[in-house]
Amino acid sequence: MAIPARPLDPAKDRDRRLAESRASYHDSPYQFRNRRLGESRSAWVRSFACDDMKVLIVCRGPIRKEAIDVFREMGMVQVGMLLSEKDSIVFPRALSPELRIMNPRFVHPVPDYTGATKEEREQRIADIIRICRKHGYDAVFAGYGFMAEDATFVRALEDADLTFIGPCSHTQTAAGAKDEAKRTAIERNVSVTPGINDATVRTLLRKHPDHGALARLAKTHGLEVPALRDATRPPAELAAEVLEASYAKRVDLFTIDDLGETLRLEAEGLLREQPGRRFRLKAIGGGGGKGQRIFGDATQVPGLVREVLSEVKATGVGDNKNMLLELNVEQTRHNEIQILGNGEWCISLGGRDCSLQMHEQKLVEVSITQEGLRDAIAQANAAGQLKKAKVLEGDLGVLERMEAEAERFGAAVGLDSASTFECIVEGERHYFMEVNTRIQVEHRVSELCYALRFTNPDDPDDAFEVHSLVEAMALIARHKQRLPRPVRIRRDGAAIEARLNATDRALSPAAGGVIMSWSDPIPEEIRDDQGISIKNPDTGLFMRYRLAGAYDSNVALLLATGQDRVESWQRLVEILRRTTIRGIDLATNLEFHYGILTWFLSRDPWAKPTTRFVVPYLTLLGELAQEAQGIDLDYAFQQIARRATAAAAGVGSPAEALEATRRVIELKETLLERPIRLLFDEPHFLSAWLSQHRLDFVVRNDQVEWQRNPVEVLAETYRLLDMDTAQTAAAYRIWDHDRELLDTALTFYEKLAGRLPGGTTWPDLDVTLRGDTPAYGFDEATWARMRAAHAGHQLGLDILALLPLIADTIGFYDLALEDDLSVRIPDRLHDPAHQEAMRKVLVPPPVTKADEIVAAMGGTFYAQEAPELPSFVTVGGHFDRGDPLYIIEVMKMFNKVYASFAGTVTEVLATNATVVRKGQPLFRIRPDEVFVEEDPAERERRLRANTAAYLERLG
Repeated sequence: MAIPARPLDPAKDRDRRLAESRASYHDSPYQFRNRRLGESRSAWVRSFACDDMKVLIVCRGPIRKEAIDVFREMGMVQVGMLLSEKDSIVFPRALSPELRIMNPRFVHPVPDYTGATKEEREQRIADIIRICRKHGYDAVFAGYGFMAEDATFVRALEDADLTFIGPCSHTQTAAGAKDEAKRTAIERNVSVTPGINDATVRTLLRKHPDHGALARLAKTHGLEVPALRDATRPPAELAAEVLEASYAKRVDLFTIDDLGETLRLEAEGLLREQPGRRFRLKAIGGGGGKGQRIFGDATQVPGLVREVLSEVKATGVGDNKNMLLELNVEQTRHNEIQILGNGEWCISLGGRDCSLQMHEQKLVEVSITQEGLRDAIAQANAAGQLKKAKVLEGDLGVLERMEAEAERFGAAVGLDSASTFECIVEGERHYFMEVNTRIQVEHRVSELCYALRFTNPDDPDDAFEVHSLVEAMALIARHKQRLPRPVRIRRDGAAIEARLNATDRALSPAAGGVIMSWSDPIPEEIRDDQGISIKNPDTGLFMRYRLAGAYDSNVALLLATGQDRVESWQRLVEILRRTTIRGIDLATNLEFHYGILTWFLSRDPWAKPTTRFVVPYLTLLGELAQEAQGIDLDYAFQQIARRATAAAAGVGSPAEALEATRRVIELKETLLERPIRLLFDEPHFLSAWLSQHRLDFVVRNDQVEWQRNPVEVLAETYRLLDMDTAQTAAAYRIWDHDRELLDTALTFYEKLAGRLPGGTTWPDLDVTLRGDTPAYGFDEATWARMRAAHAGHQLGLDILALLPLIADTIGFYDLALEDDLSVRIPDRLHDPAHQEAMRKVLVPPPVTKADEIVAAMGGTFYAQEAPELPSFVTVGGHFDRGDPLYIIEVMKMFNKVYASFAGTVTEVLATNATVVRKGQPLFRIRPDEVFVEEDPAERERRLRANTAAYLERLG
């Protein structure tokens, strides 16, 4: 390494590294720009400045850092934030990385952001109003948390003369509450899913069925219900009025058990009417995948009612516990329309496909625009893909109808900010689900495709553009009806977002890990990461970040754009390939995203997976992992090396050939084994490899026939695993001597390619190079050297064939894309028992003793469904396979854990409502059947026998 003429100045070097880090993180034109309208030359544009606003941000997550940036770019000087006591305030370990860019005067501590009960929520609202008055804030921004859709919260702010940057309380009630939204949709002739939306009214009428009974109930509880003076009104309307009065007085008129029984009876009827179908139970205040469950058995409903209400924190006295019971349309896509209004106009900003999701949690969001669909239709027709073109034409019609309905709905409720009109799509039909009266996590997907142009009604040349929905929300909150209706203008042709979550390999929450390092953003990467990647201002180094179980599992949002969908997907896959996150006990879904997006990119990004795709896909990866675990890679390479040396020592072979073979095969061991072992160890990487190289081989007669040079495949394998760079530690990159071997082989074939006739395929070239007859104009001496070089470069590459053989054995390519862009999923991947078994392959249960049950994940342990209910299991009690044992609350999700075997509890080791770690013993038990561990020697024999069977297929 060259030695500098003079030692580097430590301070200057630190400043240089810090500047480079800031540049890579803060110079994205998609995220950062000057938004100060007050600096415009136009008096009309200046009149829409917002720099006099003083905003308090009352949420957390990626949206908080984004809002801080946007509001400052708009010229606002006072931008504050809440800081929950659950967040550490120690600077290097803070769970609120935004502290790194905040003035401490504008950081305000609170016990938590929302409160767990109705009383706590009311106290938090009072705290927020007090902070605003004390510190001079005049506006509040709530991002996409539960507070953002709380009409009570918004009304309290309005009553306190504070501006809410979001839909007003009227809109929150008319559109945000899922039951009201559905009624509004029906009135506006919007297609909705079949089901009921008035469970609480039906529950009340079961106990108090007529006017007289309702009047007596109201008198008993001292409720003022003027509607009861009119005995001619329908009982359902009167019951709804009585319920509203009970919410205001904070009394319950029935129990959660009563509600559960009503919904159970309704579910029985719906299941009779729709045999074989499943239904969805959904709280009116849910959102973000929380507060809903799918079921196919009515007996499950009472328990699910409690789970749902607990998850949305609506179990308190006087809480509105209404729920929707809807048909779950199984083979559907989840599409949504971004809308924006100021109370007088409403405009749509295209759609987003959110079908790649799990546990009702979105994972990937893809833009859908009319312009993008028309371009794709034209390309498909030009390529002769007529079936694809017809399918996309149907999608275009659906999008046009959804956008029209969304604008109609927004106008009907007087939408005065950003909201999302959510639908499920089945073929060329769509059904309205709900409106989220807040900005969405995935809002950037839309704003990256469209900007808004506001034009002076008196001068068409006088205008300004808005490129951020958060900016638009602030403008509307400040200037309301003064803003003329904008027109949308196209920015990029397509956008895509992947949610980086703290989840394990099977996408279950995995809290408690610590991020120790995160690679800098690459060009064209858009990263919303809460400020986690902001370096230490003194050292320019990454500051560790702990993933707490108290919050949502989302860590960051990774986005990319392109001139069309294909390019946007290519860019995001490249971002994922080059992103490196390392830490302690750290698990994220980064590898999942890389694998699944590569799966689609290698087939067609216009594919139309349904919301049921991800679980079968993970089940397939479990099969991959299980099959790979059955192969002893070291033993396989040893046997391949033994075969090669045996062949070199054959009759008539020169002695130097044997020695050369031994030397080459020894040199290649790490070159070949290191990347293959990574693929074996990480099924998401193996899925990406099998997808990327699916056209590079065929399996015929139980053997692999390469359609492409395996040397090139090996080089691309190193690139796929991001091991082809020299700018990282040796453990994570190709080693120098291995790179030399690989580069020598690549150079040989590159030079040879210049001598080959056009159209020469790899199979033809390989057969020719293995023959004695000189070809391609080479003389005999040169040909002999070329044959030897070819044999040496191909030596040992047989081991690569294990990867296609694994895929062939499990039927990896049975999960396939059809000509109509739908995905064919084999029946076996839908089997719940098989899905659970493969989930355990992907994420093996914690190591445990035969007489213990340990925590399946870290989080808060609950021994019962609700405080007033008995524990799931007690000392001396017997449990059967499938019985609920306990609940773990982690990252705002309630996970009920069921027994995988039968037994009897002998001791309870965990205390209710306490935090437990993954693998911590919870119960001592006596299993009905004694578990017998596999003998290690027997396991080794089994692995070698299975490996030998694979080697037989290598020929």
